[in-house]
Amino acid sequence: MTMIERNLESSNLDNRTDKDILVEVKNLKKYFPIKGGILKRTIGQVKAVDGVSFSIIKGETLGVVGESGSGKSTLGRVILRLLDPTEGNVVFDDVDISYLSQRKIRPQRKDMQIVFQDPFASLNSKMSVGQLVEEPLIVQGLLSKKDRVKQVSEIITKVGLRKGDLQKYPHEFSGGQRQRISIARALVVNPKFVICDEPVSALDVSIQAQVLNLMKDLQEELGLTYLFIAHDLSVVKHISDRVAVMYLGRFVELASKKALYNNALHPYTRALLSSIPVIDIDKEPAKKVEKIKLQGDLPSPANPPSGCTFRTRCPYAYDRCTSEVPELIELEENHFVACHLYTEK
Repeated sequence: MTMIERNLESSNLDNRTDKDILVEVKNLKKYFPIKGGILKRTIGQVKAVDGVSFSIIKGETLGVVGESGSGKSTLGRVILRLLDPTEGNVVFDDVDISYLSQRKIRPQRKDMQIVFQDPFASLNSKMSVGQLVEEPLIVQGLLSKKDRVKQVSEIITKVGLRKGDLQKYPHEFSGGQRQRISIARALVVNPKFVICDEPVSALDVSIQAQVLNLMKDLQEELGLTYLFIAHDLSVVKHISDRVAVMYLGRFVELASKKALYNNALHPYTRALLSSIPVIDIDKEPAKKVEKIKLQGDLPSPANPPSGCTFRTRCPYAYDRCTSEVPELIELEENHFVACHLYTEK
């Protein structure tokens, strides 16, 4: 068994209460205007996030998966208020931050951090590692100089680097080491919630395992809550407690990791799962998974199909799918799906 395959125990999601919820998203939308003509008037909208609702429990990891262009990264940025929502609400730690001014939201910033996909692009190449990791503490006005130095030294060792690395610059490190620096930079202010936006997709598979295990260890040690965005379902499987499948700005399925991977309900989820390579390393024959090949490409979020947005690629689409948007309903306990196949009238 490889490091990435070690057992990661899920939270007890069935016994949660309102007090356990750290992040609550209600009917969140983010539309980007399309400008055209000489006067640059708005002639359309890109519906990057189109009415998403969910909650994240303290200490859990919620994975969000989907193809490129499904709106995953935009969702993460709107939750952090790096982008303003078009509609809907984001409640973080019992505070509605949806439309707060940048001045009023600043106290929340230290509790909400993000780790980006490309560590080299997100790190200032002119700053040393020590300066990069200390910067969030300075911006937030936290700690004295002496205490900041101590905090930086402690977090840099927690992510697996040496104190001597603080004097070096980002170009002197490998991709995996640079991502460790990004993680240290995000965690140095002791946040409660971290959005991980494809944090291992640019790394080699062996390095991915190391970084994922590091993130899980830090979560347990520091009591962190993650929103883990990825397109690789095998990565999401090994770090998430629950998984949400996103398609063209909407969630089409949301369930515990076990329920989703063992009993996927939505045709899109089944297609994604069937694309995961399976290597039989046991003596027993591997369970055969029917390969589902989707037809066509992801439609444009500027002109999504009517009704169910997945209908143009779905092998089971019928008349109702063209006119009615399926709601995300709880078909089984804590297992939500948005598909007319399960709500036929």
